[in-house]
Amino acid sequence: MDPVIIVGAGPVGLALSLALAAQGVPSVVLDEGPGKEEPRPARSVVLRADMAAMVERLGCTTLRDEGVRWVGWRGMRRRQVVRRLELDLGLGGTEEWSEDPASPAAPAAPLHIPQHALARGLRDAIARQKLVELVPEARLDTIEQDRDGVVAHTRGPAGTWWRGSHLVGCDGARSTVRKLLGIRFPGRTAVERHAVAALRTELPWPGEALLHRQPPWRGAAEEIGARPLPDGVWRIDWLLPPRGDLVTPDALIARVRETLAGWCDGVTPPYELIDTGVHTLHHRLARRWRVDRVLLAGDAAHLLGAVGTQGLDEGLRDVDNLAWKLALTWHHGGSDRLLDSYQSERRAAVATRLRAADQSLPVLRGGGGLRTYLPGATRGHDALLTDGHVGRGPLGAPPAYPHSPLAPPYADGRIPVGTPPGAPVEDVRVTAPDGTTVRLRDRLGRGRLLVLLIAPGTGVWDRRHWRTAGVMPRLEEAVRGLPVRAEVLVSESYPGAPAHAVLLVRPDGHLVAAFSGVRPEELYAAADAVRGGPLTEREPAGVSPEKSSETASETASEAPVESDRTADMH
Repeated sequence: MDPVIIVGAGPVGLALSLALAAQGVPSVVLDEGPGKEEPRPARSVVLRADMAAMVERLGCTTLRDEGVRWVGWRGMRRRQVVRRLELDLGLGGTEEWSEDPASPAAPAAPLHIPQHALARGLRDAIARQKLVELVPEARLDTIEQDRDGVVAHTRGPAGTWWRGSHLVGCDGARSTVRKLLGIRFPGRTAVERHAVAALRTELPWPGEALLHRQPPWRGAAEEIGARPLPDGVWRIDWLLPPRGDLVTPDALIARVRETLAGWCDGVTPPYELIDTGVHTLHHRLARRWRVDRVLLAGDAAHLLGAVGTQGLDEGLRDVDNLAWKLALTWHHGGSDRLLDSYQSERRAAVATRLRAADQSLPVLRGGGGLRTYLPGATRGHDALLTDGHVGRGPLGAPPAYPHSPLAPPYADGRIPVGTPPGAPVEDVRVTAPDGTTVRLRDRLGRGRLLVLLIAPGTGVWDRRHWRTAGVMPRLEEAVRGLPVRAEVLVSESYPGAPAHAVLLVRPDGHLVAAFSGVRPEELYAAADAVRGGPLTEREPAGVSPEKSSETASETASEAPVESDRTADMH
């Protein structure tokens, strides 16, 4: 069978090729560039803990070597520390959880890494992977589809025709794939602008990320952020006026010196300026993410990044959502609903994030208005920004898909647990089929469902006994009869789940449903819903523009529109 064609060799395209390879699907990655990344320390990315874990599962080693997990978060306003959080340096899972909302677990520490280091780590992983072909200097100019696949033509030294089962456009904000499909990309241009510098120095809060609002020194930006990198390097961002003058080198040096002096008791410490730039943020959302066998992901489908939202993190969530669906379709076929659900779930989630950011901007950046003077308003603003940066709340929390087309039908045996259906599951410790104890997250990304049995006491029992006792034989028999591959895992406990509960988890870690005990028929129906239902003979491979799955969510998830011009990234 033909490979999947991936257009674009940025982190999203590279990660998608590795995620497909992990599930036995070959791919061809068409790279418009020369096949290597230009080192730019000032161009860095922040990954939430679950996406950092996904990238590590794909074999990227640079996260540990060249990335930093924040040990804490510090919010300042004028001269005062208004918010201070210690962060969980694990991968987001906790050994214990609290049912007291007044004492929530510490947020999982985000990971900060230069984008070129992330891309290099993914390329190194691809070099060890036989199922991925990386083609440099291959510029796409034509896409043709038929009933059984996609044909793409590229110009350049490797100019030729490529045949694939599907094609995924991961080719950025100026996406050629999106343009060839005629998909509109409405939204807002230049939502925020930041001057950026990467420099080596010592700051008073090693390992912590900082957001300083309304700094007290003269001529300061309205907001300054500082995020640590390895080897004493920091990325510092200054929020610029919406229509300010160009940032000259002299003006940027003045900002650096004033900022460092402001943070270090009036004395500018020694520093080494490594890299600089201006980062312009746009908010845009493609009207459609799928046209038959061609799909969009990452910046080709959406642009965001203001007030703590993270564009690349969302692009990797596209990968996590799409890879197992493409793999299931590639290996076994699938109902059209399965690939449609990628657009339904991810487009709605990104639209919600964009809406939250756009609604927050007038309050956070507006300057004036009644809400500015309400009691507690400033504290609320600080909390909102903190949540966005550390991965909580409407601006930062991992997305849930409660209205997914893949949601199973109602069943009498379904029960509520601490995770709502469609939300990411907790990263609890589990016993795998080979008897090893691992994190639940370690079993994700393999293209199979996870069936988790809650069995208190199994941690102290001999596995030879409980594997053949109680409900285990019946559960394993039920799992063998499912319409898709699945793996049985056992955990001593799960938030809100009673003993002998059975949780069905998607390959990307989202909860399908929880059942009170082993219920083979209901488990089968839920697994069947996850694959999009049974495949009818020669079911169409795509959707027409009028019947695209965007129709179901267009009204609820449309982003604000100011212009249809292509986003201009700096």
